[in-house]
Amino acid sequence: MTTEFHTNRRGFLATAAGAIAVPTILSANASGKLAPSERITLGFIGLGVQNRGHLSRYLGRSDVQVLAVCDVDTTRRNSAKEMVDKKYAENTKGGDSKSCAAYVDFRELLARKDIDAVVIGTPDHWHAIPVLEACKAGKDIYCEKPLTLTIHEARVLIDAVRKTNVVFQTGSQQRSEFNGRFREASEYVRNGRIGKVLSVFVGVGPSSKWCDLPEESMEPGLEWDLWLGSAPKRPYNSILSPRGVHKHFPAWRNYREYSGGALTDMGAHHFDIAQWALDMDKSGPVEIIPPEDEKATLGLRFRYANGVELVHGGPSGVTFVGTEGVIAVDRGRLTFAPENIKNKPIGKDEINLPRPKSHHDNWVECIRSRERPIADVEIGARSVTVCHLANLGYWHRKPFKWDPQSWTFAGGTGDATWLDYERRDPWRLPTV
Repeated sequence: MTTEFHTNRRGFLATAAGAIAVPTILSANASGKLAPSERITLGFIGLGVQNRGHLSRYLGRSDVQVLAVCDVDTTRRNSAKEMVDKKYAENTKGGDSKSCAAYVDFRELLARKDIDAVVIGTPDHWHAIPVLEACKAGKDIYCEKPLTLTIHEARVLIDAVRKTNVVFQTGSQQRSEFNGRFREASEYVRNGRIGKVLSVFVGVGPSSKWCDLPEESMEPGLEWDLWLGSAPKRPYNSILSPRGVHKHFPAWRNYREYSGGALTDMGAHHFDIAQWALDMDKSGPVEIIPPEDEKATLGLRFRYANGVELVHGGPSGVTFVGTEGVIAVDRGRLTFAPENIKNKPIGKDEINLPRPKSHHDNWVECIRSRERPIADVEIGARSVTVCHLANLGYWHRKPFKWDPQSWTFAGGTGDATWLDYERRDPWRLPTV
């Protein structure tokens, strides 16, 4: 039997049996731009501050084309559409400026056969369902962190991505950007520059609380029930979903119905770096010990099977303490004690972590090659699970043990009901 090959829109070889991880050489016109049929086509779901930033970056690329945007707020939705149309009209010097579609319901966007991949920037409680539906639709996915609202969702997302073989990038940009500070710190730790790691301190904010906001009147143009989704039904409050195009990150992150608080927000970044440096991308801590003071919002400790202690608290960023030194890293700094630690660069024969040009580049390149990106779904799921375990410690104020391989509580501790929450109809997790 002869195997028939073809090149699809994503620019990789495929057969009737599936994709083969061999990139093809894409043709370009005289200007160096890819032909429209060879550009990766994108849809954007949720157009708040973060995803508008992603949209802007992708609009500047000639190897992708944005076909659709989706948001439950009319003003944000139309503004994003206008943003796309204006950019492409400028590029084509008066060409078609109405090529971008705008949707209220993400399922309509996912139903389009001509969209290759989606960028999801919805609130945390609205990550899992669109990701699972995108997997079912065969779309490659870039999803913002924190990847999930619960531990159960984290494991379900790994299974779905692996089953459907979509290319998945978690929005943990610290692995790719910020002048390589986090990569460099992780390489120095991995290669033993501070000796045996004893403890790691992660300086991020506290957990979330149950929502207690009062009802406010709401101007027309927001599908409020759709914004709530699987979360409990409650009256509108502008703190949760500020109307229109705004320039701040809304405080829905402070409430348990929608997020795990600052602990999962920046924690999904900094605990992720702790996991990376400790070589725990496929594992996690085995013991969680809340602080003795039941009112404390910092001080929870994790223990890994190798004896390393991870502490929620300390200076902003991540601080690694070893038998021979200390390395501290944050978005604007990378320090060594003693300073001569940095005088011995990482050699070619040592552990060298990936160095992508950018997080966005990495995802696009992997869509074409079918390789796993630097922040693949399991990496995002494992890192956010560390955050979730911390929240469970603060919320329940009980020490417990965790089996990171079976994704279950160990030693008769914990409670399986902590792993997920009851979703409001009709928003159940879809089966992939």
